[in-house]
Amino acid sequence: MMRPVALPPPPWLLALVVLSFVLPGLLGHDPWKGYDAIGIEIVHQMRLSGDWLVPRVAGEPWLEDPPFYHWFALAFATLTGWALPFHEAVRLASGTFVLVACAFLYSAARGIAREEDRETAGAAAVLLLIGSVGLIVHAHEAIPDHAALASACAAFAALAHLPRRPYASGAAFGAALGLAFLSNGLVVPLALFVTASVTWAACASWRTARHLGALGLAALVLALLASTWPAALSLRFPDLFRSWWTAATVERDFAANLRYFLVITSWFAWPAWPLALWALWSHRGSLAEPRLLAPLVAFVLMLAAVSRFTPAQDINALLLLPPLALLGAQGVAQLRRGAAAALDWFGIMTFTFFAGLLWLGYVAMMTGVPPRVAHNFVKNVHGFVAHFTWLPLVFALSITLAWIYLLLGTPRDATRCVLRWSAGVALLWGLFATLWLPWADYQKSYRNVALQLRSKLPANAGCVAGRDLGVSQRAAFSYHAGLPSARTRGAREEECGFLLVQGRPRDERGAPGAGWIKIGDAGRAGDRSERYRLYQRTGR
Repeated sequence: MMRPVALPPPPWLLALVVLSFVLPGLLGHDPWKGYDAIGIEIVHQMRLSGDWLVPRVAGEPWLEDPPFYHWFALAFATLTGWALPFHEAVRLASGTFVLVACAFLYSAARGIAREEDRETAGAAAVLLLIGSVGLIVHAHEAIPDHAALASACAAFAALAHLPRRPYASGAAFGAALGLAFLSNGLVVPLALFVTASVTWAACASWRTARHLGALGLAALVLALLASTWPAALSLRFPDLFRSWWTAATVERDFAANLRYFLVITSWFAWPAWPLALWALWSHRGSLAEPRLLAPLVAFVLMLAAVSRFTPAQDINALLLLPPLALLGAQGVAQLRRGAAAALDWFGIMTFTFFAGLLWLGYVAMMTGVPPRVAHNFVKNVHGFVAHFTWLPLVFALSITLAWIYLLLGTPRDATRCVLRWSAGVALLWGLFATLWLPWADYQKSYRNVALQLRSKLPANAGCVAGRDLGVSQRAAFSYHAGLPSARTRGAREEECGFLLVQGRPRDERGAPGAGWIKIGDAGRAGDRSERYRLYQRTGR
């Protein structure tokens, strides 16, 4: 007889679901276009140059974010690089930060919840975080936002325990905010320190001299830690410091960004945000209590901060997830049976259907049956040949059987809907990141393109200028083939004997014209939007 799943899920089961979500996709593929390639290249440049102070892409400063994540990733890659390719070792650092974020969020949710709700709230907060739609892909990229996410969750955990251990928690709170600043800038430390101050002023249980002293200690630790890298940068490279600070505090269109992030959050933070709204409604008489007030104020301030200090990119919404998960976790226990059943059945039907499609696609890639499905995989990806390996198949079968077990053996409970939702997210990502990963990597990797272009250069080629190259492409070419390139057209083109131009497959309007000959032309398999052409100056 099937043994029912214990609910709320015990720590071992929660850890299993989290690991099933976090680990697949960190290994087994090259850097992909976007944030992943940029983050890996920055760490790669630090290793090559030995300069940990200035993040660089293809040899040029890249000061979008402070470098704490890259420091940690480089240390992690140095320790594990003997067993893994460098880019995979860097991504393992990202996985570590996501796991740390889950652990601290679990502690924070248990710390702020009522005594009778602690087990449910702790498990639900973690499940809502990893079950958020927007985290699925970003959780497996080499991005500094992971360090900021972990630091934010650590700050929430310290804040939750501040009434019981004011000074230790105050120091931990300040340290977490300092690391958040060194990871992502102003958003987390500004929003969460103001949150702590508002909670102190609004809640009588917090309004004591010890708690005020704890916040003062937190401010001191935050200032000392956050000032380390900017001070070192300003002393060594004052121009770069000014450029970084200008970018970090640039005036953005607040209203337009606010609208963007509100729209993005509607799917990015699903299903955390509707459960957060339900928690506020069902506990509307207790909104002045710290357990509700702190995450509510934190969400509002973080939303305002990302709208003010960050560009309109979905990745910046990652920092909105912890306060929403903390709020939503307190609404799970009060969720009405009909609403819980609706979320549960929607998740079951959605994830089971798409899991079936992933299995169907895998069978078609391996066997050619059904022919029409198999044809769809190869018609736009010329040259891809699927190879069977046991380990991905065993893992995919294991998580599929675990999903079936959760469908059949989970009793009715308040946390059942969020457990099965998050397990469904882990199932879909796990199947894609094992069964379909070689096919996806064949299309998304720039390795072959970079090596083809590099093969056209003589050994003593010298510098290679770039025209219209995207940042992630520059990062990938530098990482795979050591191709440095200037970001934009300009004086650098006059100094170099070679020019790399990004354009479209049937459009060579970016060609340099007279005085240059084309010596290389390459693109990714199935890519209809990008083509890379290498030109050599004549007479050199």
